[in-house]
Amino acid sequence: MSSFSTTQWALGALAAWLIGVSKTGLPGAGMLVVPLMALVFEQREGVGATLLLLLAADVFAVAWYRQHARWDTLRALAPWVGIGIVLGAAALWLIGEDAKGRDQVNRVIGALVLIMLSLSLINQKLGNFLQPRSTLGIALTGSTAGFATTVSNAAGPILTIYLSALHLPKFAFIGTTAWFFLIFNAAKVPVYAALTALDPSRALFTTRGFVFDLVLLPAILLGALAGRWLLPRVSQTLFNGAALSLAALAALRLLVG
Repeated sequence: MSSFSTTQWALGALAAWLIGVSKTGLPGAGMLVVPLMALVFEQREGVGATLLLLLAADVFAVAWYRQHARWDTLRALAPWVGIGIVLGAAALWLIGEDAKGRDQVNRVIGALVLIMLSLSLINQKLGNFLQPRSTLGIALTGSTAGFATTVSNAAGPILTIYLSALHLPKFAFIGTTAWFFLIFNAAKVPVYAALTALDPSRALFTTRGFVFDLVLLPAILLGALAGRWLLPRVSQTLFNGAALSLAALAALRLLVG
């Protein structure tokens, strides 16, 4: 508890609140969480701490929007996400930090997100020139999302772009996102635990992180309630535009470190 400064607690509380909002109202808001948590924790400890906060918020999202999920979309993505998780675990094990202690994989994720944003804009201009239902599109989305969520909990922009391209209504968007992250965030827990056990010097799960998360649970609840209030009051156009804009900002933040 005492190892965190007042500023770190404030940043953590904002991140937890944004996680709640993103899970129940505005998915794009969660894309700011990765850079915020990077300011609270050094190196990989923050990745594990963020995962547990995300799981807590996922429970609220599924409880409220479980009936709106598009299971056909989830089933199509699932095997590719599994492949991405395996690749992401390998990356966490093999890829180190640069001279300033920043994970190099974050820059890869940022570049991939910006590429997908560019493809999304091209798709809007050319009218479904890039089909999100194609085998290649599904494979690219699923594997990239699995990789990104494993290495830094940063799959939000990728899934946002993909679901936006499918033109899902906002409640179906939230419901599908809720189940996606509850399932695959839960799948990452044993992966992170194994990596922590194999190399405690680069631990993803720590006692300090657990305590931090427990203290911030009320902020997640407040954010989840705010997001649930916000969703019916935001137009579909504003919802899509805000989600994609925040995805771009998050990608740029990952690139510059």
